[in-house]
Amino acid sequence: METNIFKRKLDQQKSAPVEIPTEEPVTTSVSTVQSVKVTPTDDLFVNTYEDQTIVELKKRDQKYEKVNIIDLVDIRQEYDVILQAAPGKTDSTGNKSMFVQPAQPKPTKGKNVVFDNFNMSVKDIESRGQFTTILGKSGCGKSTILRYICGVQKPTSGEIYLHGKKLQESDRIPMVFQQYSSFPWMTVLENVALPLTLKNVPKQEAHDRAIEMIKIVGLAGHESKFAKYPTLSGGQLQRIAIARNLVADPTILLMDEPFGALDIINRRSMQVLMRKIFQENNGVDPTVVLVTHDIRESIFLSSNILILDANPATVRCNIEVDLPLERDISLKRDPKFLEYVNYIEDMMEKIEKE
Repeated sequence: METNIFKRKLDQQKSAPVEIPTEEPVTTSVSTVQSVKVTPTDDLFVNTYEDQTIVELKKRDQKYEKVNIIDLVDIRQEYDVILQAAPGKTDSTGNKSMFVQPAQPKPTKGKNVVFDNFNMSVKDIESRGQFTTILGKSGCGKSTILRYICGVQKPTSGEIYLHGKKLQESDRIPMVFQQYSSFPWMTVLENVALPLTLKNVPKQEAHDRAIEMIKIVGLAGHESKFAKYPTLSGGQLQRIAIARNLVADPTILLMDEPFGALDIINRRSMQVLMRKIFQENNGVDPTVVLVTHDIRESIFLSSNILILDANPATVRCNIEVDLPLERDISLKRDPKFLEYVNYIEDMMEKIEKE
């Protein structure tokens, strides 16, 4: 719930200009959305709500000193739908009859608009990757955003940029899915090394890099086992998927509810693993975009959280998670962590009621 301290902070921030570094003039279009930064203090959240101007850069073929890692610009997504036919006629008693239909009812076509002039950015953080989580109710388009970024789906209109350049068909952005995606007729080692094999990396180098990644995700000793259930647990199969997607050293990793099918113990273990991978100095440094419905998971893993509303979707707020970079499971009992949980739950409930 917003308090007076939120309002005072808003008044202080409204005058802050938005700057986008550029070497040359560019053509721009402007739209206004709400950008949110939430930072817990020892007492209360300090809400630096700002109605910031988001500038979508239209010409990305120029060089910039610093560009966003991901930009979705002016996205529109619509689907053709068949609307319901006319309702049943009313009989002589005034009651609607489900058996009496108009003669030759003609269903009509309509449009389901998921995104309309949708804009989203994942900013670059110098010298480290970041973990961005997307929250929102079912059907608002969270997974669709991931499909745009990895190139398996194109929007009706709009553009997607990676590192300031328009997304190309040759771009390869890895994704970890909720469903187990390993090849069961291949061993753990063969699964993890597969991206390197497809890139024609020398066999010994691919082997060594895959072994190292298997150690990082905690699967040492399982290299020769087939990647299937029940030989391996669900958590171990997801570790294989994460290792396979990280072994080729990607700059971006997408995760679509990767722990949704796991029990609570394995899910917590995977959350700790992901934080361990990215907070230790092991050369793994991609930017992660995660879709989840689990608020606590999003706070524990993320550097910032985007909350979407729906019909059509917009970025309702962007919450910067001001918690220590080094995190373990005890953080979930920290008062600051619980403040984030309460704040986001209230925000999600408010959006649901609107």
